[in-house]
Amino acid sequence: MKQPSHHPLAEVFGHLVSDQSASANRYRTRRLCPFNNRVPNCTKDKAKNPLGVCSVLHDGAPVITCPVRFREDWLIADDAASFFFPEDATWSSLTEVRLNDANGKSAGNIDVVLVSYDDEGRVLDFGALEIQAVYISGNVRAPFEYFMKAPKGRGQMDWSTQPNYPRPDYLSSSRKRLVPQLLFKGGILNSWRKKTAVALNKSFFDTLPRLTRVPKDKADIAWLIYELQLTTADGEQRYKLTKIDEVFTEFAPSLLSISTPVPGQMMDFVKLLQERLDEQLETPPNNRTIEKPF
Repeated sequence: MKQPSHHPLAEVFGHLVSDQSASANRYRTRRLCPFNNRVPNCTKDKAKNPLGVCSVLHDGAPVITCPVRFREDWLIADDAASFFFPEDATWSSLTEVRLNDANGKSAGNIDVVLVSYDDEGRVLDFGALEIQAVYISGNVRAPFEYFMKAPKGRGQMDWSTQPNYPRPDYLSSSRKRLVPQLLFKGGILNSWRKKTAVALNKSFFDTLPRLTRVPKDKADIAWLIYELQLTTADGEQRYKLTKIDEVFTEFAPSLLSISTPVPGQMMDFVKLLQERLDEQLETPPNNRTIEKPF
């Protein structure tokens, strides 16, 4: 079910903006996170004044903008474990694990590392789970703070005429976040012959170049693709994280596909150069005479 597009916010502190239940009011008042954040409160952007937007609406559908939102019921961990380990493996998950290169310099933190272990607690295998939320262009804090001043009366507010209306920026999300993650952290893991799983929104995955699929047992990367589906429980509507697809690929071809831009027509660039050159040649130089310099 699609929501009205004039309201940019889909979920605030884990609840629909139209939800006026006691639970929704409690989460908003206390700035709580229901999605397994490292602490009970939301810490997005600022700890004291968190930006409690879990997802935004784009074309009437929710798009996840907070990586913690993917932790609902730890579904992503179960899905990643089914790619990393045998079905009967005993495993646990560790969050925010630092990964160093050969020089001891950090290649970044892995969002979640899943570790399988034996009866004595010794590590047998591991895999990396990266969570790719979507960057936003425009200003999402302004509508958030406006909504939070009067949530009861602004669940259906119309923000469409405001400047810098927030929208998902899929291109920046892939170029500034996804590609570096795969290049640095993914490159190290792949050299160790360890697998990576990437959890992301379907709308984000759909903007990526077409990836060549391989069988699950031949794959280096599992793309775990989710949507937020509107459900009703106890008379209240909530979005539920739902896996709708999984795509298995090899590491090198995937990185090449995502990091290689699709070239436009060279003649379009030549046309731009010609226009700029004509403009330069048609503009007379601004010559000034300096009178009595000495």
